[in-house]
Amino acid sequence: MPAKRPPVPLSLERIVDAALHIADGQGLRRLTMRRLGDALQVEAMAIYHHLPRGKEALMDALAEHVTAVQVGPEGLSGWQDRARAWARASRTALLEHPGVLSLALTKPPKGAALAAITEQAEQLREAGLGDAGEAVRALRAYVFGSVAVEVQQSGWADPDATVRDARTADGEREFEHGLDALIAGLGR
Repeated sequence: MPAKRPPVPLSLERIVDAALHIADGQGLRRLTMRRLGDALQVEAMAIYHHLPRGKEALMDALAEHVTAVQVGPEGLSGWQDRARAWARASRTALLEHPGVLSLALTKPPKGAALAAITEQAEQLREAGLGDAGEAVRALRAYVFGSVAVEVQQSGWADPDATVRDARTADGEREFEHGLDALIAGLGR
């Protein structure tokens, strides 16, 4: 008889990964603490040890996960290249987890997400952009709006659809076109 494997310890990372899997596969409305506990093979109450505020803390963690992108300035010259890199990384993160897009759109940035925004502004300022804070707000608004439109056009959010990918055939081209226009405007 094979030895029984010890259970994998519960961690915030495991909880977030399982919650993302549920939200992306079944939708955010189907994400309950009980369903999450079942997916993790633990009692739902065990999750509260890592998230004392319960579901609200879980929603914050999910929003932070998809919005706390990091982009190093290495190999990027000028603020335009840095802005493009941040926008592309943000788009990728959001499209990887369309099930939590609504949280990214509605939850104020906290923790790692807020630190990432600060880092982005600092990188743009160091690269020569005057009002980097305003630029970051404009870039975030563009990325979030663009991704929301792409997810809508993909049919991913339709409960009767069998679409598994939130990306569209023209999504990247349209995103890049709009990003070029925004960066040109920020440079004036």
